[in-house]
Amino acid sequence: MSNTDNAATPATPAVRTGARLRSQVCTTEVIVVRPPAGGIDLTCGGRPMLAMDAEVPEGLAPEPELAGGALLGKRYTLAADDTFEVLVTKAGAGTLADGGEPLVVKEAKALPASD
Repeated sequence: MSNTDNAATPATPAVRTGARLRSQVCTTEVIVVRPPAGGIDLTCGGRPMLAMDAEVPEGLAPEPELAGGALLGKRYTLAADDTFEVLVTKAGAGTLADGGEPLVVKEAKALPASD
């Protein structure tokens, strides 16, 4: 039985610019840099992200297939649409995802040469 069967799943709070969210299953915390054009089911470790002031249920762990971790200081985006972006402010064991689709690390843009 997975840990998602044990507790009611709260909905992800509004994902707007500047929103600070945290994981239910690990120490991951993010801030929304650019909100999505449409809706998003932002999860970490298979559970919806919560507002910073929300109560976190105890005893939850990331789903094994979504336990790849979130890296501190990295920006994550959707693979198919890079208009959405979150910045990890506290690393954790859970994988950030849109539902079950993992987010990808946004690559830094190369600076122009200064010849």
